[in-house]
Amino acid sequence: MTFTDNLRKENEDIFQLIFEHPFVKGIGKGEVPEEALAHYIKADFEYLNAFMRIYGIALSKSKKREDINYFHKKINFILHDEIHPHHNFCDHIGVGYEELQGHPLPPTADHYIKHMMYHAQSGTQAEILAALLPCPWTYWEIGLELMKQYNPAKDHPFYDWINFYAGERSENTTLELRRRLDKLASEASTEEQINMKDVFKKSCQLELKFWEMAYICEEWPSKRKVNN
Repeated sequence: MTFTDNLRKENEDIFQLIFEHPFVKGIGKGEVPEEALAHYIKADFEYLNAFMRIYGIALSKSKKREDINYFHKKINFILHDEIHPHHNFCDHIGVGYEELQGHPLPPTADHYIKHMMYHAQSGTQAEILAALLPCPWTYWEIGLELMKQYNPAKDHPFYDWINFYAGERSENTTLELRRRLDKLASEASTEEQINMKDVFKKSCQLELKFWEMAYICEEWPSKRKVNN
């Protein structure tokens, strides 16, 4: 069993909670409140911007050209390909993508980004990958679960979203990151491996919290008070 096999096993409970979250189940059913979809896109647009910057930090810590090329490609994937699922949600609610960009981060998204950025700035490349991996991994498995449970036809409102994350590009992103993390883990001390596990688990927990944040349209307490 590889290091990342163990990570998946140790976090099975969190993965299952993500699969069962009402936002995720709602994607499969084609029934997600429009305000939740908009809240998700606003936060995820900024989250993915941060994700690219963290890939950039990993690139800057790379010593081999093949690693530099790898992270460069990952940035391009987010920049040019991962906008398609956002467009699916935008088209469904009839809101232009540009209208949902540049908004302040809700508390959970803000926390998640700072968690990843902390490990990117102060940690090893292994810590960076451990912090990043839960995002593509959970989304790939979400796509697979929704395809299995709902087998959506092309007229399903979120067919493009589900098909994107269940697809080969999402699978390859996950497996490539896993292989890289497995290699780094094989060279790491026991203490370093424990730290990598902790970083990975926290990102898994924050993935779950991100779905909840979007579903309840989480805001900062001061903003809720003003609106009330």
